[in-house]
Amino acid sequence: MYYTYPVNPYPYYPNPHMQHPYNMYHDYRMYPYPHWPTPPKCYPDVPKPYIPLKDYGPEPYVVNIEEATKQNNTFRTALWTGEYLQLTLMSINVGDDIGLEIHTDHDQFIRIEEGQGIVMMGDSKDCLDFRAEVSDDYAILIPAGKWHNLINTGCNPLKLYSIYAPPEHPRGTVHETKEDAEGHHTH
Repeated sequence: MYYTYPVNPYPYYPNPHMQHPYNMYHDYRMYPYPHWPTPPKCYPDVPKPYIPLKDYGPEPYVVNIEEATKQNNTFRTALWTGEYLQLTLMSINVGDDIGLEIHTDHDQFIRIEEGQGIVMMGDSKDCLDFRAEVSDDYAILIPAGKWHNLINTGCNPLKLYSIYAPPEHPRGTVHETKEDAEGHHTH
């Protein structure tokens, strides 16, 4: 008797070699490692890269926004300024606030990355009838024409980023402190 191998030993599998128990690769993967341009960052002892905080606009730019925001220690730094959009990073000291302000011609988006506070909004600066507590990962949407303020009520600096459309501050703006920012607005 002659033993003949079946023509297709795995008739119900589209890729029979991946199912073979003695396959040199494991877990049904075709290659032993996935193709990533950079290795995964899953090791806790690997230091996070320092991000130079400067205005990169209007050139294309990609950044880990959470890391950049947490790294920022200035009151305000413009990270990207384009023709129609601006991204700024802010760090509000304990017990301090952004300052009561209004933007008549554009909306504003704020995202809290670290810390906690209270946001207030209203139609007049004497009547801020909207109040909400905010903390890590909260988003704040401020319509044009609303007076608003954000107060740090936590024990650590409040780290956030803000998006203005169109840009609110000159390209390359860096305000080390709130006093610097207030002095800039008065001139």
